Amino acid sequence: MTTSRPEVSFKALLRRPACFLAYGFGSGLAPLAPGTFGTLAALPLFWLMKDLSLPVYLLLTVLAFIAGIWICQQAADWLGSDDPSAVVWDEIVGYLVTMTAAPAGWQWMVIGFVLFRLFDIWKPWPISLADRKLHGGLGIMLDDVLAGIYAAIVLQVFVILPS
Repeated sequence: MTTSRPEVSFKALLRRPACFLAYGFGSGLAPLAPGTFGTLAALPLFWLMKDLSLPVYLLLTVLAFIAGIWICQQAADWLGSDDPSAVVWDEIVGYLVTMTAAPAGWQWMVIGFVLFRLFDIWKPWPISLADRKLHGGLGIMLDDVLAGIYAAIVLQVFVILPS
């Protein structure tokens, strides 16, 4: 017996708040490159958080990660898929991880965006291991958080390099 997948529209997402968040406020509905569009949806969220103290920024990012495990699991269950590409809350949190302690300025936002997308797509070890072995909400979230950590490290190396 096969079950049909729900028709996903912006209107359908509004009826399911967890799925609306999982879909990155609707950005995951993009027909091509939903992960990139999900990361773009993170930019205004980061802009709102960028002036917070580091402890508050980290607390909100950790809470977004913890909530994301449940949010992404809800969407995966609704869609009947283990890791749907349209679920992009993980990209939002991964970008926030990337931008931890980043310098001010739009240039750094762009560099962080590119680095995060690079690591999220490339998936070097152990990101690839987490992507293959972990499933459900935690699996959806963890590989992007790891990509965010890698991207944050490279971003900080760029910060300390002499200009």
